[in-house]
Amino acid sequence: MPKNGSKHWEHFSHAADMGVRGFGKTKERAFEQAALALTAVITDLKTVATNHAVKIDCEAPDDELLFVEWLNSLIYEMATRKLLFGRFEVHIDGTRLHATAWGETADAVKHKPAVEIKGATYTALKVARDDTDGWVAQTVVDV
Repeated sequence: MPKNGSKHWEHFSHAADMGVRGFGKTKERAFEQAALALTAVITDLKTVATNHAVKIDCEAPDDELLFVEWLNSLIYEMATRKLLFGRFEVHIDGTRLHATAWGETADAVKHKPAVEIKGATYTALKVARDDTDGWVAQTVVDV
């Protein structure tokens, strides 16, 4: 978790793309915070209402691949349903992730989208304990 304890997600620069990083006391919270960072690449999180729930289930053989699968599932849901998400609840059971994402229909006037995210990559991919005994989940997304 960041030293000041106030921010639970952040972006980091990577060439023409954008890094997303989530911090949490648990792996699940780190995944949730990284998902917020993902939405924040597109728009100001304060503009996203959380009145529409979408269930997301995915599976992968390890934590890092599960994290990429999670973000790519969110990107797919945003693209196909034309939604933006502003709240997440993640549960991880071994190699399976079960989540609910809450959001609303994307509105160009209201949300002023900055970019479209094409997908999560394996660049700078990391899911691990951090130096505060919490978790960090990060990767670069292709914009």
